[in-house]
Amino acid sequence: QVQLVESGGGLVQPGGSLRLSCAASGFTLDYYDIGWFRQAPGKEREGILCISSSDGDTYYKDSVKGRFTISRDNAKNTVYLQMNSLKSEDTAVYYCAAEPPRDWETVQAMCVLGDFGSWGQGTQVTVSS
Repeated sequence: QVQLVESGGGLVQPGGSLRLSCAASGFTLDYYDIGWFRQAPGKEREGILCISSSDGDTYYKDSVKGRFTISRDNAKNTVYLQMNSLKSEDTAVYYCAAEPPRDWETVQAMCVLGDFGSWGQGTQVTVSS
């Protein structure tokens, strides 16, 4: 059974950092395209960072460029979202998602549209003083 489980969310002050984890079971995450998405209260879900499994090309939403990065630990079958310089507008439920590999143009489109097949349950991130 394919499963993704996010963790690491919580309350952080503006300017702080947080690292989210996305642990996979039932499949090997390294072979999949990975996306991180978020949904703020009253807003639609948005793709913020997606990485291609084939060559590591990464799509970043403008609002997180230079602040958020993705990494993988293949031994743990886990991907991480490192979030630095957090702002109040980063407050949202964060989701990871996975999809069998596609070409780079398709990965970018999938990230914008949220068109990934497997999703985690989400983890809440609140940025507040």
